[in-house]
Amino acid sequence: MTMDDEDESFEYDVANGAEDNFAELLFGSTKGLRSERVPMTYRWRDMDPRTASHVWDHLGKWVQWLVATYHLTSSVVPDCWWRHSEIVAELYALQRAEQASYTEDDGGFGPLGFHERLEHCIARLREETRTAGCVSLQHHREPPQRRLPSDGPGGTTPLFGGSGNGLPTPNEPEKEGGQEPDRSDS
Repeated sequence: MTMDDEDESFEYDVANGAEDNFAELLFGSTKGLRSERVPMTYRWRDMDPRTASHVWDHLGKWVQWLVATYHLTSSVVPDCWWRHSEIVAELYALQRAEQASYTEDDGGFGPLGFHERLEHCIARLREETRTAGCVSLQHHREPPQRRLPSDGPGGTTPLFGGSGNGLPTPNEPEKEGGQEPDRSDS
């Protein structure tokens, strides 16, 4: 086999709708494969309490996995992440992107795309955590609540239920005597 023969073996006409055949040649056929069902993505403000509890549980476990796997510090994901709507929204979006990236019918680019997005998400999380101020204070700081003028669309009716930050409230550990639970063993 000559060098010219090798070059010719990689030539493939992708005109006239042959892109699918070319992808099949490169990555194998996905015909007949059933895609793994990706769970539904919800808008936080539309969740009923039962759904919110389920989503919080899965998100909490996923965030623990993310922090451990990528060695994320508290300057990226603070210990009180679930109390900050902007951080929760970012982590939930990242969780959904990661889930959608690993399906049976993906040709291998999904995980790569997830990791490309992860870098940008970490930068945004770091900025959101810095703005929240919880890392430098070494404890949670409630974000100030902003109220829009009452004469605008929606009036004074709260747009969201739950904690007032746009998110349903997760099941938090019980406080004893108004104190945070001791988490030194965890």
